[in-house]
Amino acid sequence: MLLSISHATTYFYRQPVLFGPHRMFVRAIEGHDVQIRESGLRVTPSARIRWLHDIFGNSLAIAEFSQPAQTLEIHSSLMVEQFNTNPFDFVLDDLAVSLPFSYADFEAIDVALYNTVRHPADTDAVRRWIRPFLSAKGTARTLDFFTALNKSVPLFFNYARREEPGVQAPGETLNRRSGSCRDFALLFMEAARQLGVAARFVSGYLCRPADSAASVVAEDATHAWAELYLPGAGWKGFDPTSGTLAADLHVRTAVAREPTHANPISGSFSGRGDDYLRMDVKVDARAIPAAGG
Repeated sequence: MLLSISHATTYFYRQPVLFGPHRMFVRAIEGHDVQIRESGLRVTPSARIRWLHDIFGNSLAIAEFSQPAQTLEIHSSLMVEQFNTNPFDFVLDDLAVSLPFSYADFEAIDVALYNTVRHPADTDAVRRWIRPFLSAKGTARTLDFFTALNKSVPLFFNYARREEPGVQAPGETLNRRSGSCRDFALLFMEAARQLGVAARFVSGYLCRPADSAASVVAEDATHAWAELYLPGAGWKGFDPTSGTLAADLHVRTAVAREPTHANPISGSFSGRGDDYLRMDVKVDARAIPAAGG
């Protein structure tokens, strides 16, 4: 399946300002499941752009500016081919079939930073949320549990698009019963970590199907979801905003241990605090109809 993604972000300022370095995660993560066919990145005012792999292996573009401007425009384009058409095409190792489970010794040291609870103040609230999905003894079939928990979010929480940076703490999302895709991803991650399961944050896009005129939750925006490391399956994507497993319409641009490490675009400027006016984000992410379709 071919997917086309156009992502334009424009920052407006009251007067010309000088920009500090800007970090951009706008290139798809390639692998056996996703391959890039075309890509482009345009930045105005002109900037020196260099690429590197960050500590998580993501392709990171860094733009460095030499001239001030009153607007900053960043436009990326992608054409990718997606092969992950069946997200359930895996078999869990015997040790991971039921919760709770322990990782094998050779993996335990590597997942230790990913299955540690990061919001201890919200532990009780998260436990109350996941309790109905567990047996009286606190056990469950691993895939059944996470699939049901994932599906429950769009049923009992309200999605609220938010372009501003920052993520709600899991307890706040539970209290509000609403949040952005970033908030739901973090809540899901924290639930997994409380059960000792390694979880990480994913930034990317959710594309519209080619054969449907219906709207897609979180469409026309950057998107975020969670990945869990399940022995036998590897890192598997769970999208609590849509209630689905990440599959052929999801495109990853960054993975990280915490949301703050995977902001699609981040940077700074030199000027007065009130020089910044607003930000506009336009995303068009869609599947391309098959030839003759």
